[in-house]
Amino acid sequence: MPGLGHALLRRWTRAAVFFISVVSLAAVGVWLRGAIFGRHTADPFEWLGFLADASAGVLYPVARSLGIASDVSHAAGDYGTRFFAAAGTLNLLCALDAYTIGTGRKK
Repeated sequence: MPGLGHALLRRWTRAAVFFISVVSLAAVGVWLRGAIFGRHTADPFEWLGFLADASAGVLYPVARSLGIASDVSHAAGDYGTRFFAAAGTLNLLCALDAYTIGTGRKK
C-alpha cells in the first residue's frame, strides 16, 4: 500500500503525500485506458513494463481485475500506460525512502 512504510514510521505528511500521488497516477493511467502489462511475455520491454506496473503494489491487481481494455492506438492510452508505470516506479522509490529512514541512514 503506498505510503504505508512512512505511516508505520509516523511520518504522516509523507505518507499522505505519497499515497495521494501514487493512487492519483494509477487512477489517471487506468482512466486513460493505458496498458497494464502481465507477467507472461517474451518481449523484454513488456517485461520491464510489468515490473514497473507491479511495483504499484495492491493497485496492480486491482487495475488488472477491472478488465478495462487498453487503447494504446490513441495518445491518451499511451499516456495512460506511462502514468501507471510512473505510479509503480514512484511507489518503489517511496518504499526505498521509507527503508532508508527506518534504518537511520536518512532523517
